[in-house]
Amino acid sequence: MRIAYLSTFYPFRGGIAQFNASLYRALEKKHQVSAFNFSRQYPGLLFPGKTQYVQDSERVDAIPGEQVLDTINPLTYFTTARRIKKFDPDLLVMKYWMSYFAPSLGYVASQLKKRARVVTVLDNVIPHEKRFFDKPLTRYFLRQNTGFVTMSRSVEGDLLQFQPQANYIMKSHPLYDHFGAPVPRPRAREALGIPHDRKVLLFFGFIRDYKGLDILLRAFSMMEKDYHLVIAGEPYGSFEKYRQLIDNNRNRENIDPYIEYISNDRVPHFFSAADLCVLPYKSATQSGITNISYHFNLPVVATDVGGLRETIRDGETGLIVDRPEAEAVSAGIRRFFELREQVDFLQNIEGLKKDLSWDAFADALTEFAERL
Repeated sequence: MRIAYLSTFYPFRGGIAQFNASLYRALEKKHQVSAFNFSRQYPGLLFPGKTQYVQDSERVDAIPGEQVLDTINPLTYFTTARRIKKFDPDLLVMKYWMSYFAPSLGYVASQLKKRARVVTVLDNVIPHEKRFFDKPLTRYFLRQNTGFVTMSRSVEGDLLQFQPQANYIMKSHPLYDHFGAPVPRPRAREALGIPHDRKVLLFFGFIRDYKGLDILLRAFSMMEKDYHLVIAGEPYGSFEKYRQLIDNNRNRENIDPYIEYISNDRVPHFFSAADLCVLPYKSATQSGITNISYHFNLPVVATDVGGLRETIRDGETGLIVDRPEAEAVSAGIRRFFELREQVDFLQNIEGLKKDLSWDAFADALTEFAERL
């Protein structure tokens, strides 16, 4: 099958680009795939982080592709559609995570759908930070597709609210496996300056309000002195409210904040040093952080929001906390450390890995597309 893959790839960075790179590599094993990239993903004024781009020191999979689509230049929508038509694909694959991309991706899809199947992997149907234009733009985008892949029941439900007759499959988010092997825990803790006798908690990824770092910091103030919290990620917006919660925390001396983008080569140290990854989310669809954690055999405690429950087997690969509140999160963390004396969380995580491979995801996507 000839597959055109239109989304964000190198030199852009972040979880979406990493997802696309991994899926591209799996697809190219059996198909002829061509990547079509953004020339501009977001205008600088609208991007809340420090940079959208991979830095020279970062180790990434540089997918070869044509940078052609400028999301704020409609002339490039036409150019992109023309370039993809020239490739003459049987299938156009895209990734959708916020309504900002609906005009550009939707136009390209509208020009391709009469000659190729169009399948979009949906991270979200409605973004976490909602805007008045989300619904009309999303309706426009969804209409241009032949089918969809959802990765959680939450996103499935949102899709069916817009398109009750939508053609789709649900396939869980694969495990991120491009970060390399785990680091021995003593060496990882030594590299981060963490005492070897602590119960280490990790909050990882872009820091956005819906991810609940403020909840975790309040929960951590309730923990005993043998707990240690590592925060690793770049803030989207101001970090000031979190800084105040850290400065005023009863366990301030046991908090290590790495408030910056964590490059791929540094990721193994953070996950290998931790005993537990904590996702204190206020809302969610699914989270790629869970899949990084599982790659490093790290259990997860998460709040019961969105689709997080679907990727965490409660009491087997981690624990589900019933509500996004500090008291509940602190109780869930304590319960995990009590249970790990009885439950082999690592063996249970290993059992998931085959089903959550990129090859399995790619095969499910293409087999679904062939049936459309």
